[in-house]
Amino acid sequence: MRALNEYIARAANKEDDCTGHFWEGRFKSQALLDESALAACMAYVDLNPVRAKIAKTPEASDHASIKYRINAARLGKTPKRLMPFAGNPRQEMPHGLPFTLPDYLQLVDITSRYIHPNKRGKVQHNLPSILERLNIEQEHWLTLTTQFETCFKHAAGKVTHLEQYAHNQHQQRVQGRQSAMRLLG
Repeated sequence: MRALNEYIARAANKEDDCTGHFWEGRFKSQALLDESALAACMAYVDLNPVRAKIAKTPEASDHASIKYRINAARLGKTPKRLMPFAGNPRQEMPHGLPFTLPDYLQLVDITSRYIHPNKRGKVQHNLPSILERLNIEQEHWLTLTTQFETCFKHAAGKVTHLEQYAHNQHQQRVQGRQSAMRLLG
């Protein structure tokens, strides 16, 4: 992300004849170190238009990956420009996201109903199967999908993955340890 940000910043600064950071402090790049961080970030991004009241439902969110996935699924296809779903995490994992499309759609739908209590229809309080597989509690999931950027700074994942990331990045401190322990177990 740093290399991409630098390239875009240089091009934009040259075009606008100015200097400085292109993204400033508004946009962040975070490493997603495991399946729970990946699922939380995907849902967070897919629900941004709903939280911003730009769309009433996730499937009505223009320019969100969930809409592309749903439209392709209706035609019995997988979107070519998005990573496909490959099923449950396991050894010898095929190339793709480590859960199924139906589980992800159910997860996003249930999460969106909890975010907007005024929305018609109530969802029962049983956890969707993906949360059980990822061992994330319902309250923690809601925190992750509504406050993802404030929970993690440069990387997101379970404590062991954050520790490995810090070691690989030659960082003396593990950032996000408290959020990881509290939210991801």
